[in-house]
Amino acid sequence: MSVITLEKVKTIKTLNNIAESGLNVFRDDYKIDNESENPDAILVRSFNMHSLDFGHDLKAIARAGAGVNNIPVDKCTEQGIVVFNTPGANANAVKELVLTTLMASSRNLFAGVQWAKSLEGEGDQVPKLVESGKKQFVGKEIKGKTLGVIGLGAIGALVANDALDLDMDVIGFDPFISVDTAWNLSRNVKRAMSIEELFANSDYITVHVPLTDDTKGMFNEVTFSIMKEGVQILNFSRDGLVNEEDIAVALESGKVGKYITDFPNESVLKMKNAVPIPHLGASTQESEENCAFMAARQVKEFLETGNIKNSVNFPNASLPYTGKRRVAAFHKNVPNMVGQITSAISDYHLNIADMVNRSRGDYAYTMIDIEDKVNGDVIPGLVDKINHIEGIVTTRVI
Repeated sequence: MSVITLEKVKTIKTLNNIAESGLNVFRDDYKIDNESENPDAILVRSFNMHSLDFGHDLKAIARAGAGVNNIPVDKCTEQGIVVFNTPGANANAVKELVLTTLMASSRNLFAGVQWAKSLEGEGDQVPKLVESGKKQFVGKEIKGKTLGVIGLGAIGALVANDALDLDMDVIGFDPFISVDTAWNLSRNVKRAMSIEELFANSDYITVHVPLTDDTKGMFNEVTFSIMKEGVQILNFSRDGLVNEEDIAVALESGKVGKYITDFPNESVLKMKNAVPIPHLGASTQESEENCAFMAARQVKEFLETGNIKNSVNFPNASLPYTGKRRVAAFHKNVPNMVGQITSAISDYHLNIADMVNRSRGDYAYTMIDIEDKVNGDVIPGLVDKINHIEGIVTTRVI
C-alpha cells in the first residue's frame, strides 16, 4: 500500500522515442525527464518493462499502441498503476497495409518483384525474359471474392468497409462487437453466425483480435480443414493466433494458398508461400504521431482529473472536473468499500458533492468530489485514514 499525492510539477519519462505531437501535450507544470527513477508517468512503445522496478510516485504507464505484452500489467494493477493503450490510433495504418498486401499477394507481386530483380546482369535479354517468365506469376483479382474479417474493432471495421468499396463481398464475425463499432460498420457487411461459417465461405481471411487463451492457435489443422482450398490468410494481430506447425503443412499441401504475416520468425521464413512483413502494421509517421498524442492526452487527463479512458487494467471512469478537491482511490472490488471511504471523509466533516464508482474484475476505482474548501493540512490525515482501510491499493487527492 502506498500514499500518492499529486505534486505541482509532474515528471514524465519516455522509454522509447515518442513523437513530438505527444510530448508537446506536456507543458507548464510538467517536465520530461528520461533519467528519472521516480516519474509520475511513463510513455512507452515497445520497450520491455518486465524487469523494471517502479518508483512510489508512478501513477500511469501509457503504451503508444494497442498491445501491452511488454508491460507487466498484473504487477501494475497490484500497485495501483493505471496502464493505458491507444486503440484505434494506428487503425488506418494497419488497414492500409492489410489491403495492400491482400491485393499484392493475390497478384503474386512479392514473388514477381523478387524474380525480376534476379534478372540483373542479363543485359538486353531482360525484356525478353520478363515476357517469357511472367506467366508463372499470373494472379487473381479480388473483385467479387469473399473476405472474412474476424474481429470488427477499430481496424477490422475499417478493413471491412474499404473491402466493400473494392467490390469484395465481406463476411464479419465478432461476438463482442461494441455499439460504437456497429454504428461505423457498413450494413452491407454480412454477419457470420459462427466463426466456422466464416471459415467455410471466405476466399481471404484477415484476423483482428487480441491473443487470449480462447484465441491462441485459432488457426490450426481443424480450422484449416473447414476452409476453401487455396484460402489466403492475413495476420496483422498476433503471431500466437496461428499454429505454425499446422499452417506450414497447409501451405505445403496448397490448402492455404498464402500466409501473410506481420510477425516473421525463423519458422515462417522457411514456409512455402508465406509472405513475411517486417512488423510494419503501425509503422507510419502518422500512426506514431496519433498514438503518441492519444497516449499523452490520456495520461495528462488522468494526472490532472483522475478520469480514466482506455485503461487495460482498471475500469474506465469519468466525472466532470470542477476544480473541487477530488479523492481518487483504487481498491479491491469487495463489498462496503465505498461506504468505508465515504465514512472516512465524513469523519473530517466534509460534504460529498459528486462521486463515481466503477469496477473491473477484482479491482474497482472510486472518485469523490468534496463540496467544502479543504484545508491542505487535512489532506495527509484523510489519505492516511483511507489507506488504512483493508482492500485499498492507493489513494490520492487531486
